[in-house]
Amino acid sequence: MAHAETNLPEQLDNEEVREILKTTTDLRQYSRQIEKEFKEVENKSIEDYIKESQNIASLHNQIGECDEVLERMENMLMSFQNVLSNISTEITHLQKKSVSMSVQLTNRQSVKAQLSQFIEDMAVSEEMITIVMDTPVTEKDFCTQLNVLNHKLSLVKELSFKESKSTADVEDVLCKLRLKAMAKIRSYLLEQIYKFRKPMTNYQIPQNAMLKHKFFFEFILSNERQVAQEICNEYIDTMSKIYYSYFKSYSSRLSSLKFEESCTKDDLMGIEDNVSKGLFAKTTSLKHKSTIFTIGKRGEILNQQLEAPIIVPHAQLKNRYTFEALFRSEQYALVDNACREYLFVTEFFMKTVETSIQDCFDTIAMFLCIQLIFRYQLMCHKRCVPALDKYWDSLQSVFWPRFEHVFRLNIQSIRDCDPTKFSKEMGPHYITRRYAEFSAAIVGISEHFPNELVSRLLLELQNEVECFILRMAAIFPTRKEQLIYLINNYDLVLGILMEHTRDNSKEAEAFREQLTARSTEYVEEILAPHFGGIIQFIKECEPYFETEQLDELRKQERRSLALVANFSANWKKSLEELNREVLLSFPSLVTSSRLLQLALASLVQYYQRFHKLLTPNAKAQLTNIHVVMVEMKKYKSSY
Repeated sequence: MAHAETNLPEQLDNEEVREILKTTTDLRQYSRQIEKEFKEVENKSIEDYIKESQNIASLHNQIGECDEVLERMENMLMSFQNVLSNISTEITHLQKKSVSMSVQLTNRQSVKAQLSQFIEDMAVSEEMITIVMDTPVTEKDFCTQLNVLNHKLSLVKELSFKESKSTADVEDVLCKLRLKAMAKIRSYLLEQIYKFRKPMTNYQIPQNAMLKHKFFFEFILSNERQVAQEICNEYIDTMSKIYYSYFKSYSSRLSSLKFEESCTKDDLMGIEDNVSKGLFAKTTSLKHKSTIFTIGKRGEILNQQLEAPIIVPHAQLKNRYTFEALFRSEQYALVDNACREYLFVTEFFMKTVETSIQDCFDTIAMFLCIQLIFRYQLMCHKRCVPALDKYWDSLQSVFWPRFEHVFRLNIQSIRDCDPTKFSKEMGPHYITRRYAEFSAAIVGISEHFPNELVSRLLLELQNEVECFILRMAAIFPTRKEQLIYLINNYDLVLGILMEHTRDNSKEAEAFREQLTARSTEYVEEILAPHFGGIIQFIKECEPYFETEQLDELRKQERRSLALVANFSANWKKSLEELNREVLLSFPSLVTSSRLLQLALASLVQYYQRFHKLLTPNAKAQLTNIHVVMVEMKKYKSSY
């Protein structure tokens, strides 16, 4: 089918040719006729073109004008494109500038807020000065300004540690206000305490007045402990006398209310009831067998009468009471007064251990307190007074958890240290010094009262510090620098531990082993640049000497002669350089002297081993050992 479609034009051409051949016998004639027709058509076309020449010319002009218009439009569009491009660039620039200005505004607002708060905290207003100086301490305005003053004093104290210059402007004024406020508060508190001394005074009234202004004592305690101690002592002295006088009088008057005749040995359960009475024997008393051996209503004293009002002697002169009733009244008076006094002292003077220790981060202080408890408890036991054991145990239960918590915080702080943030100094690190002082303190304190928890915590801390020292040493590029750093730190720790603890403590022994190992390695490092050839020769040739392979040793004669010549020419200079290098590397003269002597002793040993390996010819050329020893004595230190 496709083949038939392809040959269709050829068939048409053939048919046309056949038709021409049928109608015309001469093809040339037919060709001339066709050419003539083409000529006529061409002439007509030319005529038509001439007739339309004006229109064509007009069309050409119009096309030219359109081309110019399009060119102008293109230029205009290109101009618009450039303008839009500039606008886009400008918008981007403005956007960036807007973001930058927004960040600057945020930063300035943040700084403004902090600066405004700082200025407000630092500024001392005229109102504060007037109120603190002139207003009575019981007024609300004085209490408000006292809180503000306390805040400013705390801030100035904090900034003074940072050497802030702004504190100098207000420090003098605040100091004067602090002294004035303390003087007024001291007078007020002492006045309240003196009210207790008046006869027939209900001392709960001045106590309540003091509780309303308990911040007064907090202010004095945080600013002047001596004044706070004076107020405490005055209160203790006053209340001691009051309670002593009260209970002495109360006990004396209570004793007059007991039954006149007390039980004796004649009132024992097995004594006959018909024992004759004396002529003047009392008949009204508690001494009835049924009363003595029967509890009756007397048991109510443990239940309904447990918290009954105390007996008032002057109101009960006509009544008589059993021994337990009088005892209950006296003890309940003691309990009531003691509880009330305890709550007052706790709230006003803030003397609870829990309050004091909850923000304590002084591990040594807490450990000393724990040791004090041990010693006081032991003292009580020596005096045969076990009554305070529960009290001591309760104190221990407060101190131990906080001690362990803060101890572990110190361990974690060592673990979190980043060595790259410290300067590259090969001397003892300040963290190492802190550890040494702290560890020596804890070990020294606990020698008489060892504790498993403390030993475990010390071991954990020691491991972390050793890891920290190694991590710090790793920041130095060369092994010799690493060894210098390690020796300086190990030596510091060992020195402090031996100064404050026993020489055979676990901590001292651990760091002594580390120091010995690193010192030996350091000696090898500093000897190698000067005598490395001899040391290498010894390591390679000693096996020949030990196995009596003398021929192999003779083969090394040329090498040994070169080493002997080099040693003879440079050994004095090498000793000088060793001495200078060691002295410059270690801040402790004792440490540097010890390491130098260790290096010289090691050199002598290498020298003797080297001498054994030489041939007779080489031995004859080697510097005499006595000459070397005499020179070494010049570097022997008196430290």
